[in-house]
Amino acid sequence: MPSQPPAPRPAAVGIDVGGTKILGGVVDADGAVLDSEQVPTPKDGQGTLAAIETLVAKLLARNQGVAAVGVGAAGLVEWPGGRIRWAPHNAYRDLPLREVLAAATRLPVVVDNDANAAAWAESRFGAGHGADDMVLLTVGTGIGTGLVLAGRVYRGAAGIGAELGHMIVDVDGARCPCGNVGCLEAMASGSALGRYGREAAAADPGGLIARLAGGAAEVTGLHVTRAAEAGDAVALGLFERLGSWLGVGVANALTIFDPAVVVVGGGLSAVGELLLAPTRANIGRWVHGRAYRELPPLVMASLGPAAGLVGAATIALEEVG
Repeated sequence: MPSQPPAPRPAAVGIDVGGTKILGGVVDADGAVLDSEQVPTPKDGQGTLAAIETLVAKLLARNQGVAAVGVGAAGLVEWPGGRIRWAPHNAYRDLPLREVLAAATRLPVVVDNDANAAAWAESRFGAGHGADDMVLLTVGTGIGTGLVLAGRVYRGAAGIGAELGHMIVDVDGARCPCGNVGCLEAMASGSALGRYGREAAAADPGGLIARLAGGAAEVTGLHVTRAAEAGDAVALGLFERLGSWLGVGVANALTIFDPAVVVVGGGLSAVGELLLAPTRANIGRWVHGRAYRELPPLVMASLGPAAGLVGAATIALEEVG
């Protein structure tokens, strides 16, 4: 009797809702992306919801046998209810996304925080593979964080925990987009780097940072990065400043959670050691009991922009069993 071909691996749609773009894909249980598409993130909540629904519908139409839908979205996301309460960089407010997508697709749907989804993907398939206890920080416009503890995503009682980017590290620090003062995001994100750069360019209008941007008011984190890569002392000092604050945040995470590995992702992580080296140098300065502990590795994320959608899809597959 001829042998039967193996059954296809179950797959889910994964969606990663960011501040500027929405990434979608079909992902199997091994984390392989089988199909993908992206659209810009609309500026209003209803437009964002419509874009998500359209993207999911397109992926479902092109791929048969999808078992579930998973969404990773920036902001405070209730678990397991899947209602997005609020997000500092997105327009949606009090959005019952799980309920809406379940009605539209007639499939099981999970909705989680985007950094939680990315952390799960990195722990299963990426830089944190093999570590049951891992902290992920995504450093970009803001700072997202996800925790995997004892092999499971940690979310807190309502699903809105693990927001290490919004722990206060400087009570006299800058105002954060969340409305608070001195959050890690306000002191160590790509937006903070741009702010530091504008301050430096205003103080030195003839310096490389100001010249690259065409004036102090136009400086972004990218101009600071280009100047640092060219060896500019002022720009390198700004990365030292950024890394010192990120080191405070990582040290706090180590003191509280004692992870086996800390993974750094997000757009700014692409600069590599420009960011990681000063961060490493400052972790040991602030972590509790430094003389009596070993520091875990601080490594770059390995899944890139796909981490969020891979994590969302595979969380959905785990939930449907």
